[in-house]
Amino acid sequence: MSYIKHVLQPDEKVVFVGRLSWIVYHRAIVCVIVALVLVALYGVSSNSLASLSLGVAAIFGVLALISAIHAWFIRWSTEIVVTDKRIIYKRGLITRHTAEMNMDKVATVDVDQSIWGRLFDFGSVRIVGAGGSTGIERLDRIGAPIKLRNAIDAR
Repeated sequence: MSYIKHVLQPDEKVVFVGRLSWIVYHRAIVCVIVALVLVALYGVSSNSLASLSLGVAAIFGVLALISAIHAWFIRWSTEIVVTDKRIIYKRGLITRHTAEMNMDKVATVDVDQSIWGRLFDFGSVRIVGAGGSTGIERLDRIGAPIKLRNAIDAR
């Protein structure tokens, strides 16, 4: 929460800290599953297929590692905070994108969840500003989106 600590006003209090869901690791998880299946095939296949499946499994293992590091960095560098006065969203480290909205400018908070989102508690949150302003852009893959919405609505 380093960016948030720098932009908080002296009398401002943090009400809720949102995060990206663990679902950002989905590519890494799929690569690990494929690699494990290929390693299992290594044990039951003939010599020529065994070395091929082991090589492809190693490639998927490296892809899983790269994908996991990338997802971790995105999750680590994204901050979503609801204070008693405003909503602050920041993503990126070297190139930074921030969006803020005062709480009195919030008109509605929309939450979209698929079946998988309901099962694993993630979804998209769209904060619409008063007077038809666009508000903060759509926030995707947010963990506990209903809690985030409730923190904003409880003002």
